[in-house]
This record gives sequence, structure tokens and C-alpha cells, in this order.
Amino acid sequence: MNVVVIGLSHHSSPVELRERFAFAEAKIPEALKLLRESGIAAEAVILSTCNRVEIYAATALEPVRAFAELKKFLVTVHAYDMALGDELYTLVEPQSLHHLFKVACGMDSMVLGETEILGQLKKAYDLALQHQHTGARLNKAFQRAFNVAKHIRTETNIQRGSVSVASVAVELAEKIFSSLTNREVLVIGAGETSEKTARALLSRGARSIIVVNRSHDRAMALANELGGRAVPFDDWGAEFEKIDIAISSTSAPHHILDRARLEPLMKARQQRPLLLIDIAVPRDIDPEVNFLENVYLYNIDDLQAIADGYLKQRKEEIARCEQIIAEKVKGLLQSKHENRGWKIEDGTSGSPSSILYPPPSL
Repeated sequence: MNVVVIGLSHHSSPVELRERFAFAEAKIPEALKLLRESGIAAEAVILSTCNRVEIYAATALEPVRAFAELKKFLVTVHAYDMALGDELYTLVEPQSLHHLFKVACGMDSMVLGETEILGQLKKAYDLALQHQHTGARLNKAFQRAFNVAKHIRTETNIQRGSVSVASVAVELAEKIFSSLTNREVLVIGAGETSEKTARALLSRGARSIIVVNRSHDRAMALANELGGRAVPFDDWGAEFEKIDIAISSTSAPHHILDRARLEPLMKARQQRPLLLIDIAVPRDIDPEVNFLENVYLYNIDDLQAIADGYLKQRKEEIARCEQIIAEKVKGLLQSKHENRGWKIEDGTSGSPSSILYPPPSL
């Protein structure tokens, strides 16, 4: 039984493609059930975030067959009718474990060293665990990954500075508006990313936060924590007359804001500049709104340029982190070898981009 990985990320595909393969959290347990019942995997975890969609599977199938079946599963479950090529990456042991550890440590993230991915990975694992879709192989691999992330955080400086998508979004806002002082902010979606973004905006001087969420109770709770106010979800359009920045991060499967809806709202604003930051995948805001005058829309991939600046600050720590991860992967495979007599492979320190298993054609 070997651990394999198949997926798409911001490294290999644009948001337009990633959003086609994103899994709503409520649908992941059923997807895992279908995957296991198909015989492709004995154990599985699905990780779906704004920057990546990945399946971690423990399987007895040979790699070529396993990846062919996993690719077919992804395409079928999302009713995707176009060919996938280099956008899809596939990894076998030990590279699959090395990749898992790097993801947990934030070393494969858009913002190098960001910490939010660890919480997302834990949540994905816990969801699979609670529905009994994991077993000995993935339980050990994921628990070891969480331990490695803790070790990296305490022993290196890889996470120094701005280390989340939310903080990069705030950096962008400060570049558009020279100061956030007295700026009105609308936060659509009261999840973890939205909360972190709202707190960061307040810390940089934003005057007030308006929170909108499908669950109004959750919106009220977050607004109370932030000293802001909550607005019913169906009424958020009325707030556009006064706001300067809107940050959207919902789990809606379709656009919640398009050009037809925004155009009259901009007229009511008398064309004052409006910054829209769409952190959601699938995207909340139709790209067509970019054609409106004085509207500045940035999606999750647009934040990459800012993230690249942070990469330079952390490069000296990468080698140290890679060494720690390589040692931990070797230790995990050594344990597997001792317990079951399986062969240990070398080469655990290569980067995922250089060790991709070519995806088979269907």
C-alpha cells in the first residue's frame, strides 16, 4: 500500500481551471466514499483550497493505473469535458510524502511559509478521518506532517513576516490606497480567511468593517468581535455606495457579483474608485467587472506578484527546511520498512516540480 498524490495548484494551473475542480466541503465525504467504493484507493483525503485541489490516496494499484483512475475520477466527478495535460501533477512515494510535508509547512504555498494551509490541511484530514476514509498509512503520514510543520515553525524563520493570503490582500489594498485610514471595508463571507483579512485591515487603520454572510448569526458574531456591523446577505449591495474595499471569500458555487449588478452600484457611488479582492475559489466575482471604470479587481492569482516579494526574504531558510523535511520523510519510510519490510527509496529532497510522475492519457 503506497501513498500517492494527484492534483492541481497555483504552480501548475490558473484559477480559471482550479475553480472547475474545487470541492465544496459538504460534498467531500460523498466524493471520498465514491473514490473508495470504486476500488481506486483504500484510504483517501481531499484537500480543496483557493490555491490547490489535491487527492492523497493510499492504494495497492500500480502507479500508472492508479493515476489513470484518479484522473478519470476527477474529470468525471466535476463533469469536465476538456483534456488535462501538465496542469495535473502526480507523485509517488517518497515524493508524495515529501510533497505532503512541504504543503503542511507552507513551503508549497503562494506565500512561502504561510500558516493558513496547515489549518486547512488539518481540517481536510479530520473530515476524512471522521467519515472513516483514512487508515494506518494516511493517519501516520498526516500526523507526521503536522509534527514536521511544528518543527519547521519553531526551528526556522521561514514564516517570518506576512505569511497568509489575507495579509497579502491587505498589502495590495495599501498599494491601491496610500493609506487605509478612514476606509470603509465590506467583507463578504465570515470564514477564517475573511476574519483574518478583516483583522489585518483594522490593524492597518481601516475605519470600519461591514460583515456579510449567508449565516447572519455568524456575521453578527464576527462583526461584534471586530467592532463592526453585520448586514443581511441579500442587502449587501446597498452598502456599495459607501465602501472603498470589498473582500469576498464565500463558498458559493457561482458568481455573487457580476457586471450587470455592479454597474448601477458604481453610478450610485459617483464612480469613486472601488477595490475588489476575490479570494474565493470558485471565484465570487465575475472577471467582466474589470471593464467597468474605476473598478479594480484582483483574484487569488493576482496576489502572486506580491507573494513573490516575500519569497526573496525567505530563500535563505528554504535549504534548511528542505533538509528537515528530507530527514522526516526518510524516518517515516524507515518506520514503514521496519514494520512491513518494504523497500526504502532515495531522493526525498527533490522539489515536486522536478519529480512529477507524467500523467497518463485516458
